[in-house]
Amino acid sequence: MAKRPKLTVRAHAKVNLDLRVLGVRPDGYHELRTVFQTIALHDTLVCAERPGPFTLACRAPGVPLDSGNLVWKAAAALWTALGRAGEIRDTAVQIAKKIPLEAGLGGGSADAAAALMALGRLWGGAPISLLREVGAAVGADVPFFLSGGTALGLGRGEEIYPLVDLPPHFVVIVRPPFGVSTAEAYAWYDEDRAAGLRETREFQLLPVPWPTRAAQMINDLEPPVLRRHQEIGTLKQQLRDLGATAAAMSGSGSAVFGLFRSRQAAERAVKPLSRNGAKAVATRTLTRAEYERRARPVALRRSSGQP
Repeated sequence: MAKRPKLTVRAHAKVNLDLRVLGVRPDGYHELRTVFQTIALHDTLVCAERPGPFTLACRAPGVPLDSGNLVWKAAAALWTALGRAGEIRDTAVQIAKKIPLEAGLGGGSADAAAALMALGRLWGGAPISLLREVGAAVGADVPFFLSGGTALGLGRGEEIYPLVDLPPHFVVIVRPPFGVSTAEAYAWYDEDRAAGLRETREFQLLPVPWPTRAAQMINDLEPPVLRRHQEIGTLKQQLRDLGATAAAMSGSGSAVFGLFRSRQAAERAVKPLSRNGAKAVATRTLTRAEYERRARPVALRRSSGQP
C-alpha cells in the first residue's frame, strides 16, 4: 500500500518596522505603507492526504477550526483556483501554534501562506504567481509571507516590494495579557482621527549600516491602542531600559517588540518582561534567503516528527 504524502512547513511571524496609515480607500480598507520583517518565531503546519472531508486541527485555545480560519479560506480558494470541483476534501491540516493570537505578528496570515505553499505542492503543483493571487484575496498580509525577509508593503499591505535585508538583529517580543483584534485597532484609529486627535511622531532611526530609511519604527496604530491600553507604553520603556536600541508595537498590537544587538542582551530581557500576565520570547530577524530556506515545505517520513 502506497504511503500517503505528508508535508510539514514553518509559518514564520513578522514585525512591522514601520506602519503608516495614509487614509481610507474607496473600497473601505485603509491605505497603508508598511515595512515588514520576518522573524524566526514560527508555527508549524503538517498537511497530509487523508480520505474524507477537509479537516483542520489545532490544540491552541481560541483558534477557529472552521471556515473562519485563514488556513481554511486559503485551502478553499486554492482548491477552486486549481480547477477542483466541490468542497475541499481528502486533506488534513494540523497547526502547532507558537505565534500568539491577536498580537500583530501575522500568525493567521503566516499560517495561510504556509498552507498555500504546502497544499500547492501536495495537490500537484501551483505556480508562485497563482499562490500570490490567491493569497492576496485571502488576506492583505498573506502575499508578504510568500517571500519574507524585509519588504515594503503598499495598498492594503498586499503590494510587496523587497528591500535590502535589515542587518541581523535579535528581537524580544512581549505579548501583554490582552489581545487587540485588527478590526478594533483600525476602529480606534478612525475614532481618534474623527475626534481630531493628532500624534507627535517619535522617530527611531535604527543605528545600523542599512541603505534604507523606510523604517523609522513609527506605527500609526500605536497611539490609539496605547490610549486604551497604557501597558503598551510601559512595555516599550521596559524594553529600552533593558537594552533595546528601538521598540514599538507591531502591526495592530497587542505585542510590543524591541531590537537588540546581542543574543545575550535579548535573552536577559525575557524574564523581567514575563510578569503580570505578559509573556516574552527572544527570537531573531531572518533574511529573505534564510526565510526561503526555512519556510520551504518538507516531506515527512512516516516515522518522523515535526522539525
